[in-house]
Amino acid sequence: MTMSALLPVGLRDRLPPQAEAASRLLHRVIVAIGRHGYDRVAPPLAEFEEGLVGRLKSARAQDLLRFVDPVSQRTLALRPDITAQIGRIAATRMRHRARPLRLAYGGPVLKLRATQLRPERELIQAGAELIGSDTVAAAIELLDVAIEALETAGVRGITIDLTLPDLVETMAAGPLPLPAGRIDAVRATLDAKDAGGLAALGADAYLPFIAAAGPLDRAMAGLRAVPGAAALSSRLDGIAAIADAFRDRVALTLDPTERHGFEYQSWIGFSLFGDGLSGEVGRGGSYTVVHADGMEEAAIGFSLFIDPLVDAGLGQEPRRRIFLPPGTAPAAAARLRADGWTTVAALADGDDAAALGCTHRLVGGAPEPI
Repeated sequence: MTMSALLPVGLRDRLPPQAEAASRLLHRVIVAIGRHGYDRVAPPLAEFEEGLVGRLKSARAQDLLRFVDPVSQRTLALRPDITAQIGRIAATRMRHRARPLRLAYGGPVLKLRATQLRPERELIQAGAELIGSDTVAAAIELLDVAIEALETAGVRGITIDLTLPDLVETMAAGPLPLPAGRIDAVRATLDAKDAGGLAALGADAYLPFIAAAGPLDRAMAGLRAVPGAAALSSRLDGIAAIADAFRDRVALTLDPTERHGFEYQSWIGFSLFGDGLSGEVGRGGSYTVVHADGMEEAAIGFSLFIDPLVDAGLGQEPRRRIFLPPGTAPAAAARLRADGWTTVAALADGDDAAALGCTHRLVGGAPEPI
């Protein structure tokens, strides 16, 4: 049998030093989140399919890599996102805990399909969920935690792009009515910024929402000027309060019709970007957790993506790697490690310190640069 080094499409090996950087960044992010009172949980990589799709209101059974469990003979799915698992934990094993319940997580997720912007299917995700509230105060807390976590990871020039995931539903139920069978089409057409498509759907009244996007202050003014926008006043007032809390720390933009990736969010959604980083580095918003008895619970949270940070070179630290010649006393090596050195012991007289990636060698009991 011929052995191959090929991996499935969208999967890859992380080699040194990127593998160390990924682990380091995940740790930094989780620690930063935890310092705000978010307790870490660790759900499994796979679970019963219904547990991944039935816990968040409006979530759909999509992007799931499924297989049959040989033990239970039931369909399992690998998680494409950890938020739904946090919702399950909050609604079951931690249902008795006081609200708001603050939970943090970090680990790998596996997407069914890659995208053109992000060709990787296996990603490292970290985040925080606040279960029991989706108020403006909760949104401000979550965004503060997300910004601090990204800054701790070395991200600079952060931009928050806000959106209104339930804009179409809100307007269709009020000043801009639509037939129930047309709401999904109008939502998708707005998301695609397709003015001609809106006209074909008889939804010309929604055209001004496409133009009301860009830097936050200008976009907010455009939104408030749209006929019937009074139906959005509570949401816009909330976004204004959020903007006031962060305008001195980050750049703020608004795209009220952005829907892709916000399928289960409710009144607010947001994407996070950083200077020099490819694509978004985080996403979040408000949503609803559904309990087994049908009770609905408000929640808000965010997920951060570690891989684009690693790809940008973040998380790497200068190496202090010292070569130990044959016969080095174990106690001397232990003292070096206690002082922060990485030790590489010679196994034979011909071992090459430089070829083994060392920056120093131990000579006469002291480190000497190579």
